[in-house]
Amino acid sequence: MRIIIQRAKGASVTINGNINAEFKGLGYVILLGIESTDTQEDIDWLVRKTAALRVFDDENGVMNRSITDIAGEHEGADGNIIVVSQFTLFASYKKGNRPSWLRAASHEISIPLYEAFIQKLSEAIGRPVGHGEFGAEMKVALCNDGPVTIIMDTKNKE
Repeated sequence: MRIIIQRAKGASVTINGNINAEFKGLGYVILLGIESTDTQEDIDWLVRKTAALRVFDDENGVMNRSITDIAGEHEGADGNIIVVSQFTLFASYKKGNRPSWLRAASHEISIPLYEAFIQKLSEAIGRPVGHGEFGAEMKVALCNDGPVTIIMDTKNKE
């Protein structure tokens, strides 16, 4: 399982012209890629790391606060996090110029893990987590704050 976390100052995900999720103020946009070997253990590890990740400034301007630390300060309709499924995070580009997504998990594996990740993250931060729609054509808008972008991969925990 692989995620890209972008610290944002406002974000939204739109599907078929309708806003599906949004927040204003500080938060995360998380792109989530799932491969066929991923399990609940991968979700647990990523949720724990994401909830505790300290990339928000404290009163001294030092990145020392987590998403749970800023709860209530910058809330939107969907808390401070939007999760979007992103199978292209497992693109293989080594052979030719057209990417292959053979490592990306099938819908049968991905959808339950995607939904479980959202639920577990919501429980960890104590508020709703906005999200896209698995497999839909989405428009993601955000103002990357910093910019701060973190990549986490459960196959590379060290």
